[in-house]
Amino acid sequence: VQLQASGGGLVQAGGSLRLSCTASDRTFSQHGGGWFRQANGKEREFVAALTRGGSTGYADSVKGRFTISRDNAKNTVYLQMNSLKPEDSAVYYCGAGRIISSSVRSEASYAYWGQGTQVTVSS
Repeated sequence: VQLQASGGGLVQAGGSLRLSCTASDRTFSQHGGGWFRQANGKEREFVAALTRGGSTGYADSVKGRFTISRDNAKNTVYLQMNSLKPEDSAVYYCGAGRIISSSVRSEASYAYWGQGTQVTVSS
């Protein structure tokens, strides 16, 4: 499965962006999807995930502001980001794998990764 992330850009604080992660084939529907981010000089961190069964998980820092969803017909997982803050600025990466609720926060759970998409939030 090849993943293509898109939707990043420059936005003012308080604004919104929607990231997309589109897979190359329909087997994507058999996997869960997740988003991680890496800011300059920091380690990659978990942001949000959605298991194949529909369970979601979010980092505490984005709860209530970000929403992960998927459209299996389009082989795509989305990350709707609202009320963006400058500290949300990072390169965002999408991943896919046979994740379960207890493992969504671990990068090792994801077998496939897309390239990053840059999100910059200005103050």
